Amino acid sequence: MKTFDKEAILPLARQVLAIEADAVRALQSRIDDTFADACQLCLDCRGRIVVTGMGKSGHVASKIAATLASTGSPAFFVHPGEASHGDLGMITGRDVVLAISNSGETGEIVTILPLIKRLAVPLITMTGRRDSTLATAADVNLDVSVSEEACPLNLAPTASTTATLAMGDALAVALLQARGFTEEDFARSHPGGTLGRRLLLHMRDLMHTGDQIPVVSPDTPLGEGLLEMTRKGLGLTTVLDEDGFIQGVFTDGDLRRALDTGLDIRNTLMRDVMTPHGKTVSPDILAAEAVHLMETHKITSLLATDADDRLVGVLHIHDLLRAGVM
Repeated sequence: MKTFDKEAILPLARQVLAIEADAVRALQSRIDDTFADACQLCLDCRGRIVVTGMGKSGHVASKIAATLASTGSPAFFVHPGEASHGDLGMITGRDVVLAISNSGETGEIVTILPLIKRLAVPLITMTGRRDSTLATAADVNLDVSVSEEACPLNLAPTASTTATLAMGDALAVALLQARGFTEEDFARSHPGGTLGRRLLLHMRDLMHTGDQIPVVSPDTPLGEGLLEMTRKGLGLTTVLDEDGFIQGVFTDGDLRRALDTGLDIRNTLMRDVMTPHGKTVSPDILAAEAVHLMETHKITSLLATDADDRLVGVLHIHDLLRAGVM
């Protein structure tokens, strides 16, 4: 076994990154009308973007299909070897085919090329050779050629796959922008993740309502206010007037500050120790926005009010933690 030479390995690793970075940088000059034409074909598609590729290009194609699908452009991957054995039936006349091959001569894709043409579906290709079979057959060919691979033998697909992956990302993001794809649209495609929870959950989905809300009047003795806080377990109580409008809020922090003054709990009224009004918001704000407001104002709860400024809910920071928003 050859001895591991750290002094030789580290410069090689840096060279790999430099070569791949140069390969991606070279793509910038190729973002032109041809790229715009590819985007237009995808935007005009009434079906799916069918992405195909073989070997390492197949792995890249699968990732590009996933990125397209999660950013508003319905897409899926079809293995070209399986396509000629029945999976070609997954492609319809409403679709667009995106075929990826560095050589542009991948046998499995060239084999199904006449069938794709017979379906009369638009064909976009990403190839490293503009004079290849696939490139010349395409409606639009995106040039992803590289001057060299990062592999010292200049054999293993490295810089070429990185460049192709980057071009796929450029296509997906351009389409995202053209479609007006929003954060909430993205969250609907990722409902199980933290991002989905942050973007799909609203304050009204998490806040306490009705009898769950601790409520006292301004003339309630502080002792009774503390009992209401204990019963409802939110670490606070709201203070409402007789018409249901918020006069203030009293929190654990207010209690500590009040005790520091040596006041008499039995003879002190809530109006004397409450924080006037409190921070109020619409129950329709996103949970993520609630997090931001709490962090900005250094508070642990928010009060939700309706259009008439009446209290409809209370959100505590623990509710956000339990929901996985923070």
